[in-house]
This record gives sequence, C-alpha cells and structure tokens, in this order.
Amino acid sequence: MTDENEPQKVLDAIRQQKIQSGLQPFKLVKYFSFSSLGVFLIFTLFLSWLISNHTRKIMLDQTEDYSLLLAENLNQQVFRRFVIPAVVRYGRIALSNPEQFEILDRIVRGFTQGLNIKSVTIFDSKVNVISYSTEEDLVGKTGVGGVEYQKSLAGETNSKLITHGSIASLLPGTGQINCILRTYIPFRQVRENGEPGEVIMGVIEIEKDLSKDYAAVINLQGRIIVVSGMVMAVLFLVLRTIVARGSEIMERRTMERLRLEEKLNQSERLAHLGSMVATVSHEIKSPLGIVRSTAEILEKRIAKVAPGNEHLAKIIVDETIRLNGIVMEFLDFARPQKIKKVQTNINDVVNKGLSFIEAQMIQQKIALRTDLCLDPALAEVDPELLYRALLNILVNGLQAMKADGLLSVQTKKASAGTGVIISISDNGIGMSERKIEHIFKPFFTDKHKGTGLGLAITQNIIENHDGQITVQSKENEGTTFRIILP
Repeated sequence: MTDENEPQKVLDAIRQQKIQSGLQPFKLVKYFSFSSLGVFLIFTLFLSWLISNHTRKIMLDQTEDYSLLLAENLNQQVFRRFVIPAVVRYGRIALSNPEQFEILDRIVRGFTQGLNIKSVTIFDSKVNVISYSTEEDLVGKTGVGGVEYQKSLAGETNSKLITHGSIASLLPGTGQINCILRTYIPFRQVRENGEPGEVIMGVIEIEKDLSKDYAAVINLQGRIIVVSGMVMAVLFLVLRTIVARGSEIMERRTMERLRLEEKLNQSERLAHLGSMVATVSHEIKSPLGIVRSTAEILEKRIAKVAPGNEHLAKIIVDETIRLNGIVMEFLDFARPQKIKKVQTNINDVVNKGLSFIEAQMIQQKIALRTDLCLDPALAEVDPELLYRALLNILVNGLQAMKADGLLSVQTKKASAGTGVIISISDNGIGMSERKIEHIFKPFFTDKHKGTGLGLAITQNIIENHDGQITVQSKENEGTTFRIILP
C-alpha cells in the first residue's frame, strides 16, 4: 500500500538536497576558516614555546658567564689571600690543619656572601677528593668529581646544568621546579700581573641555585601559552559566531530562493492552467446557456402536454445553473480582475454578506455574534469583489459547522488608523496544520462538491487590494480568518 505522504517526502528530500547544494561553497569556506585557525593556533603555541625557550637559554647563558666570572675572582682571592700566606706561614698547604681550613673557609664565605651561591667546593689536583667545601658533609669524599672535574684538570672551564620540572610542573601536584648550575674551573696559580699561571692546583666548583629564575621562565612560558590559547579561543568563538550567523543567512537566502523558484514555477503552471481554463470555460458557457434556455422552454411545454413531468426539465435547469456557477468560478480565477476602488464602509459589505447567508444560518440553527466597529470602518476597496471574498469565507464557515454552531464576525480599525481588520470565526471542525498550508492553493478541496477555487479567489482579491489574509485553526475547535485591508 502506497504511503499518501510519499510524494511530499520526495519533495522535501529534493528541497533539502538543493539547500545542501546551495550551502556547499559556504561549507568549504567554513572548513577552510576553521582549519586555518587550527594551524594558526598550533603555530602560535610553537612560537610561544620557541620564544620562552630562547629566553631561558639567554638567562642560563648569562648566569653561566656570571658564575665563571665569580669562579675566576674566587681563584684570585683564594690564591692571594690564602695560598701565598699559608705557604709563607706554614711552609705548605694542608687543609687537614683546622687552622688553615678555618682561614680558607672564612675567605670563601666572605667572598660568596650575598651572591646567591649555594656552595663552593675545591677538589685536589692529584687525587679525586674534596679538600674543601662550604658543605661540611662533602669534605673528604673521593671519586665525586666526574667528567667536568677531568675537563677542568685538563685546563678546560665548563658548566653543568641540572634541572627538574617543565611547563607541566605548573599543574597542581606535579612537584617543585629546581635548577642547579655547577661551574667548574681550574684552580691555577696567579702571576704578579694577575694573569693565571700554567700550574693547576685543583678544581673549583661553584654551585648556584637558579630555581627561582628557572621557575620565573617556566611561568612566563606558561603565561604566553595560556594567553595565546585564550586569544585563539576568543578568535575561535568569534569565527564560530560569524560562521553560524553566515550559515543562517545563507540557509535563509537559499530557502527564500527555493520558495521564489517554487512560486515562479507555480505561477507559470497556473498561468498555463488559467489560459486553458478560460478557453474551455468560454467554449462551455455558450452551449450551457443554450441548454438552459431550451430546458426552460421544455419545462413550459411539458407542463401543458404532460402535466406532472415538468420537474424533469426543472432538473436540467437547476444543473445548468450549478454548472454555470462553476464555469463562472473558473473564469473569475483565470481572467484578471479589474479592481474599481471606492471609499467604502467595510461594515456595509459585511452586513450584505451576513444578509445573504441569513436563511442558511436559520436553517442550520447557527447563532451569529457580531462586533462591528462603531465608527465608519472606511477603506479604499472594490465593494463587489470584497463582498465575494467575504461571502466565500462565510459560506465555508457555515459548511464547517453542524447545528447549533456559532459564527462570529468582528471589524475594527488597525492601530494608528492605518487600515481595517476583519475577523470571521466559527466553532466548526477546524483544520490540521497540513491542510492550512494548502487551503489557498487552487483546486484544493476536501468537499464532495465544489471546485476548490473559492479561497484561492478570495486570496487573490485581498492581495490585489494590497491586503493580507491569514488563518488560524485547530481540529475540532474551529477556524478564524483574519483580513487586514490598508
């Protein structure tokens, strides 16, 4: 069994496909925009990381140079203030002697005071043993000096950086950030002119704590990345808003274009149909008039020749009148209607229509409730055409109601006196939303009789008056037509 909604589903699918096709170029632009933003974000983060790493390298290089300078000055101070006096006084250097050790310790601590130096260690040149250190626990340990110690014994100044922590250390619970710089220089004799001599007496190790500076660099790196991420997030939100707004505009324009195309196609079809209907109606109208005239003559003759059978001719007359009404509806729909606007009291037109359906209302036991504007509701309209439009709505309202129904008619002036509003309501069977979408389409009807042109003609009349007609309806509750005339 074929689904009655299948044709509509096919039309909806085709319409959706057209919408997607119309939005395809914009989607490509959207994807390109987001992809570019992603690439820019990655490049920005990489650039931020590169800048912060370069900053860290410069800081460490400067600190290393400063440590080397301190080590050379310490070499000068220790040799001049300790080595020479000790040799003169004691004949040789013996740090195992508490007195010599105390003199050296006083000189070193006095020199390093306030310089943010964690420790100073002096290795022996003959044996890998710590002869002196500001950290007393290290004194006397052997084999502690590594590759850096060996390089310094060979006359090469070098440094070793020990770090713990990275950007991830900024997260809670990831541990502390530590950075230690150990600088190793040969402990040389000093000539009288201050130049270092050739003899290497040992190795001096200066340990400097750079944890605060290193943490500051990592914090800077983290801030750069966070700020870059925030800027990218803001740009992403702005771009997303623009893209979403653009997508809505494009979709709305595509829908509008499709509606215009459908309306144009429908207008073309209706134009061809109207031309055909007008031609056929004109061809039918003349023979139909002849049939009616002939039937009226036959009715009179049968009444004389065969009394009691004249109702047969009356049936022909009635049917020709009904067919003539249908033909006139076709002609009214097909041919352009010439509007002759005059200043008219809308209440008079409404009362004329109510007078026409009065007999039918009495027959159906329909109650009437009117609320007409007390002041003259004046508008520039064609009274005859407006009367036909209102009559179509009134007749439809009666047909939608059963006995003891209620028909309500209201007229009022629009705000600021810009026009007149006519409301016609019934409490009949009402309509579904799907039916409301089609009631103004030509030839649409759910009645056993009728052409389905009544409301289409009504809409044309109202629109030709530069007016507007709307409908609100709920099934089993009733329908309200609202007409706004300028």
